Amino acid sequence: MIVESENDIKHLKAIGHICAMTLKKMMESAKPGMTTGELDDIGLKFLEKEGARSAPMAMYHFPGATCISVSPIIAHGIPGDRVMREGDLINIDVSAEMNGYYGDTGASMVLAKHVPEYEKMLAAARSALEKAVSVARAGNPLNLIGKTIQEEAKQHGYGVIFDLTGHGIGHKLHEEPTEVFNYFKPKDDRILTEGLVLAIEPFLTTGKGHVHEERDGWSLRTIDRTIAAQFEHTVIVTKDEPIILTKNPPFLSIFFNPKGDKESQRKKL
Repeated sequence: MIVESENDIKHLKAIGHICAMTLKKMMESAKPGMTTGELDDIGLKFLEKEGARSAPMAMYHFPGATCISVSPIIAHGIPGDRVMREGDLINIDVSAEMNGYYGDTGASMVLAKHVPEYEKMLAAARSALEKAVSVARAGNPLNLIGKTIQEEAKQHGYGVIFDLTGHGIGHKLHEEPTEVFNYFKPKDDRILTEGLVLAIEPFLTTGKGHVHEERDGWSLRTIDRTIAAQFEHTVIVTKDEPIILTKNPPFLSIFFNPKGDKESQRKKL
């Protein structure tokens, strides 16, 4: 989608904010002993309260309001009776529609426990997103986003998931450009234009960077069963700083203190 009016921006900001707040609510609510289905229900109720509807349900008949992936599943996890446990690496992906406009956001986190191996990757993935968003400016090559992500991943000792990409968004969940690669493609000569709406979502991994679809037809894991982390924002490309539609609030946490010490948790972020 290319933004054409202030009305477009107003509606995109509204659905972006709802997606961000839904993600925040779900991350705050996630706890050991809860099923992914129960967590999804929290997200669904929040979306409905705000007047939005689940995009995966509406567009693709996905069997859940949100995607909740528990490692080794890294994306498109179906909410259900899977019980989440302390120390799980999970990803929550929220996309929704309201008044004909779509937003998309996601985050990975460690559940209720310090796991340094996971936390290091999460910090790198968040940094990759921040730097990728910063180069999403009109006139820049689209492949600068992928180059930035790949370089940041490499700097921290990780690779990227080659099979999963960001995408255009706006009046549909997936629009042109249908692929915003998380790695550098020299032959990709597309240029970012002012007003273009993108979902940027780097996936970092310790493995080879390719995925396998599970028998349920949705859930994806790495082919080598290595871990991965994803963070995602929906943005509007401008000549200057992009407008981040899903930034409020930006990814509340990457873990939850098992002792419930919220003050020490805030100091970590």
